[in-house]
Amino acid sequence: MTANFSLQHLVREPKIKTEKSPVLIMLHGYGSNEEDLFSFASELPDELLIISAKAPYPMQPYGNAWYTIHWDTHNGKFSDNEQAIESRNLIKDFISEVKQHYPVDPDNLTLLGFSQGTILSYAVALSYPEIVKNVVALSGYINQDILKEDFENNDFTKLSFYCSHGSQDQVIPLAWARKSKPFLDALNIENKYSEFPVGHGVAPQNLLEIIQWLKEKI
Repeated sequence: MTANFSLQHLVREPKIKTEKSPVLIMLHGYGSNEEDLFSFASELPDELLIISAKAPYPMQPYGNAWYTIHWDTHNGKFSDNEQAIESRNLIKDFISEVKQHYPVDPDNLTLLGFSQGTILSYAVALSYPEIVKNVVALSGYINQDILKEDFENNDFTKLSFYCSHGSQDQVIPLAWARKSKPFLDALNIENKYSEFPVGHGVAPQNLLEIIQWLKEKI
């Protein structure tokens, strides 16, 4: 990690080295950090150069966020969409830096997000599909308010999504996640959607499905 990057991050070198490795960037959830998703990096395909990024907004007493979530007695819970758009653009810049500074294949980049990291992964890939090939979207949903204007006119022909959600999720409603498949289908984007009988987390069977999907896509 150097000061040349927009986001602090951890790196796992590929176990199978090639001249230009496929790269996977992990985006953690609200209140977590770059160590979280990195814990299962060793189980992902050996060809991948894996980077786990740290969200820019520190929380108290610990953890980080991609944007603030407000709790309001009148409006309930709502997201700071302006901050989310700033983070969307920050991740876009970070992807450019990764492609410049690491020996990776610029046309073979995967985003893997969890929860808030998934919401940002959707936003980056749908707004800038030319910089992302695959998205693994875990326990999140599509927030249309943080997508780039006129995003529906983008070329999505090279983009693929793997989306999954826990059927017992108490944090992000299952109904929100279920909207992702019809939304992506309407844009003619290749996608797979799965549900698992867990809460706000990743089931072992879910991880096995992710690994298999990545092997086919990278």
